[in-house]
Amino acid sequence: MKIPFVKMQGLGNDFVVIDAREFFPEDPAAFARWVCNRRLGVGADQVLWMRPPLSPPATTRMEIHNADGSEVGMCGNGVRALALFCQESGVWNGEGQLIVETAGGLVRPRRVEGGLVEVDMGVPRWSPTEVPVDVDGDEVVGRAVSVAGTSLEVTCVSMGNPHCVLFCDEAPPSNWQALGAQIETDPLFPQGTNVEWAAVRSPTELEVTVWERGTGATLACGSGACASWVAAVRAGRCERQGLVHLPGGSLRLHWREEDDHVLQTGPAVVVFRGELEGPGS
Repeated sequence: MKIPFVKMQGLGNDFVVIDAREFFPEDPAAFARWVCNRRLGVGADQVLWMRPPLSPPATTRMEIHNADGSEVGMCGNGVRALALFCQESGVWNGEGQLIVETAGGLVRPRRVEGGLVEVDMGVPRWSPTEVPVDVDGDEVVGRAVSVAGTSLEVTCVSMGNPHCVLFCDEAPPSNWQALGAQIETDPLFPQGTNVEWAAVRSPTELEVTVWERGTGATLACGSGACASWVAAVRAGRCERQGLVHLPGGSLRLHWREEDDHVLQTGPAVVVFRGELEGPGS
């Protein structure tokens, strides 16, 4: 069986995108591990599946499997890629907002000038039970906790998936990848967590380095950029609007005061198209 796919990327965060109305494997986790393998498969951080929505008002549904096969609820860069894929597939005409159903909630991308995609990522969730993070209290904002065998000051927030944000002065520590892997799987985070090191460059600019849950070091993470921005705003370090610079490029962020919604704007690019066949199929 030949399976059509599109390889896409947003700021270097890369995806294999598949129309799952026509094909969905019996074991999507094993399929994702195969197709994301950069030597034996196509190579990607994640597989994005475009599936029929389960309930209105959604137009479509996005399911996400990481390179390690784990399923996650949200990917900010992936939503932009899926929006472009939906337009190419005729699911969306490119006008107004597309409503995408995800395990992390409804998100609403729309095309804006410059060929970019703006995504309404919804409202950040601070409650430890919603992140989730296994601590007491109403929120974890600039709080010292014992994680990865040491005391760290963290801000934990959900953008449809869990994030642990740590502020740094200039750059993340030299062992940030090893530390990120430890934090990701620490018992403090019952579902694991994405980890972001955020350095404030100005009240309107933030530089972020990401350790992504289930994938590792990535060039960009859209939801991680959102989590870092709202953490910086909560800390009084940044204004409501500005730029987040990631190794793969920059995203425009706006945490709206009137409704608490977070908007992220950036590119989505088609890299190539192809057909899959082999052990994963």
